[in-house]
Amino acid sequence: MRAWLLLVVALAAQADERRSGRDTMSPALRTLQADEAQHPAELALALGRELWAQGARSCASCHGEPATLRGAATRYPVFDQGLIDLPGRIQRCRVQHQRRPAWAPEAEPLLALAALVARQSRGLPLQPPQGAELDAVAAQGQRLFTTRVGALNLACAQCHDERAGQRLGGSLIPQAHVDDYPVYRLEWQAVGSLQRRLRGCLAGVRARVWDWDGAELLALEVYLARRSAGMTMQPPGVRP
Repeated sequence: MRAWLLLVVALAAQADERRSGRDTMSPALRTLQADEAQHPAELALALGRELWAQGARSCASCHGEPATLRGAATRYPVFDQGLIDLPGRIQRCRVQHQRRPAWAPEAEPLLALAALVARQSRGLPLQPPQGAELDAVAAQGQRLFTTRVGALNLACAQCHDERAGQRLGGSLIPQAHVDDYPVYRLEWQAVGSLQRRLRGCLAGVRARVWDWDGAELLALEVYLARRSAGMTMQPPGVRP
């Protein structure tokens, strides 16, 4: 019993040390993210609402109002005829149910719908699914997170674990939590997915950039979702 209590205390302390990426942003950016009226992703969200109701086989024809998907974004990535994240689910619905061609990765309409669906889960905790298949994928993602890659010979963990809270290029290094994705980055002047951010990091350390929706990116997404489990979502985020 004593050992169990010590474990509970240790885990609670560890959880208390976790910080959302928004907590490393300036007060102005945190305020901007929290204010729906001034959020820079509002144009993307407006496009998402337009697309939601568009066409004979629209999202609305199956789901009704977007609010019916409250909580859906908390549960990705997931195994369903293969491993998919939230943008992947939207693509699948578009192809299989709407009988339309898939969008290109990071296409504006795809990100608009992903942001709209994710927004419905604001204020809810991330609840990534469990199971033996996902356990194995999460373990692969953790290995990728801690493996040095690229010409700079760096691992994700060296920045986001060992140096979290320090500065890189004038910005605070976050702890690699995914509670606010997709995010509007001022650098991009657009909404972008977690995959875009991960690919950008790979390019930054001069490593081979993994394919969109490839096994490596999805495995890392699963691991990052698990390390963010229980954290309150506030998508879409705002980042520098």
